[in-house]
Amino acid sequence: MTEAEWTELRRRARTVRENSLRMVNAAQLGHPGGDMSAADILTVLFFRVLHVYPQNPRMPGRDRFILSKGHCSAALYATLAEAGFFPREMLKDFMKPLSMLNGHPDRNKVPGVEANTGPLGHGLPVGVGNAIAAKMDGATWRTFVLTGDGELQEGSNWEAAMAGSQFHLDNLTVIVDRNRLQLGDATEQTMGLEPLADRWRSFGWAVAECNGHDLRALESTLQGVPFEAGKPNCIIAHTHKGRGVSFMEDRVEWHHRVLSDAELTLALRELNRSDL
Repeated sequence: MTEAEWTELRRRARTVRENSLRMVNAAQLGHPGGDMSAADILTVLFFRVLHVYPQNPRMPGRDRFILSKGHCSAALYATLAEAGFFPREMLKDFMKPLSMLNGHPDRNKVPGVEANTGPLGHGLPVGVGNAIAAKMDGATWRTFVLTGDGELQEGSNWEAAMAGSQFHLDNLTVIVDRNRLQLGDATEQTMGLEPLADRWRSFGWAVAECNGHDLRALESTLQGVPFEAGKPNCIIAHTHKGRGVSFMEDRVEWHHRVLSDAELTLALRELNRSDL
């Protein structure tokens, strides 16, 4: 990519952050901390990695992306709108009565959404099923799943991890948004996950780690899958909750807190001045 293309990718990531904050503020509902930690991952996926078709979202040969941490729907919707799956103007309807943009993604309503998610621990099992289906069909499309790190305390993820290894699903990639904070506390204070990379390896997965806010590192890592033939892929993306806004960053209360009008103004001002 040229420097101009990297600059444009950074602009898109910043726009995803700005729009997700506007949506949460307008609705007075949402999960802005996780939206912000996932924004760079979503941007690189949709603009550099995934083979998807905004004008034909159900193209049979498309890659599948599942947002397992479905409560961070604002960031996903902002990314889908930026990618052209639906008009940006629709973002203003986030969480309004009868809006297609629910608090959790609905594949029956939103173009580009592959699975209804919200109850944590469901996205990876669905992703395993997708990957098995592709193998059975001899298809080349891939499945990517973005999970939260607190979500990994759900046992269904580790059952899915065993299945991914058992069936040699090297067409499956899970990305862990490793911001180290969950609803009420640090993940390691709630239910320790470390050594997380070794845990995934012990389940038979090929593992890589990267800075989840470094677009170049994310792109390079994601383009490298499959890491090993016959093994499913895990990328641990080290991130910060509330990334990009000083009064939100690494603060657990922003898991579910929403911005006032004054806070939104300050946040947008910081994002506009940053070099993210």
